Amino acid sequence: MKDSGRTLKLSSYDDIFSTDESRQDETREKVQEIPLEELHPFKDHPFKVTDDERMQETAESIKKFGVLVPAIARPFEEGGYELIAGHRRKRACEMAGLSTMPVIIRDLDDAAATIIMVDSNLQRENILPSERAFAYSMKMEALKHQGERDGTSRQVGEKSWAVSQISADAGESERQVHRYIRLTQLIPPLLDRVDEKTIALGPAVEISYLTPEEQFYLLQAIEICQSTPSLSQAQRMKKFSQEGRLSKDMLEAILSEEKKPPEDRIVLKSDRLHKYFPKSYSTEKMEKVIITLLEAWQKRRQQNQEH
Repeated sequence: MKDSGRTLKLSSYDDIFSTDESRQDETREKVQEIPLEELHPFKDHPFKVTDDERMQETAESIKKFGVLVPAIARPFEEGGYELIAGHRRKRACEMAGLSTMPVIIRDLDDAAATIIMVDSNLQRENILPSERAFAYSMKMEALKHQGERDGTSRQVGEKSWAVSQISADAGESERQVHRYIRLTQLIPPLLDRVDEKTIALGPAVEISYLTPEEQFYLLQAIEICQSTPSLSQAQRMKKFSQEGRLSKDMLEAILSEEKKPPEDRIVLKSDRLHKYFPKSYSTEKMEKVIITLLEAWQKRRQQNQEH
């Protein structure tokens, strides 16, 4: 029989194994040392990076032990990489005198990158109201965008579905998520006062419904009267604004009112409570645990009195 002229070559087991291994290696995430100058901040990053005492402590730790948790970044259109998680670590590396830091590079679209950026930062303690507000808002838009692609949002309503997801991830009630997102409607000087705790969250949510012009008038009235709105005052301001009757004079008149003396109440500061709870616990979760413990304590006292 005539030879066909074709030789059938079978791959060895080693060749097949090596090929599979190399393919797996290509898809496996790797930690790379990236020059700090090639790492650019995430667009509209809502979390502040400040050279405070905590940052100094982080820099000192990096000097001794290095960066223990790699940052996450994605390729940047203009060259280099866009940081997704690790903005504080990058600044700490700069303060520690390093020129590179360990980074995991991922190919992520805007929505996925935003969700990772928000979730990684929400694990931190002492997040400012403004940071949480813009973080929740950015994540809501990212989730809505993902929902539009897979049809989820159309089935249950874009905003309600996204807020429900944020609520579950953050351990906050949906109402509280909505309240924080409303803060993004405040003009920056008023939002700064919320961060400084000179305006409480409740009144801040109410005055977020004022027009930007009315908010500027309110800011002037706060300076003149040396007073910030209570919840009831803020609610009246919102009502008058919706009726089109809110003026400079009215704002000053409301703020000039003599406020009722504060109720006799006990205030437990969150920084004192946090040391007794896991970092993931929200204020509402801590409150539930405290109430449960108090109820159990009261029950034991009643039993002891009966005996």
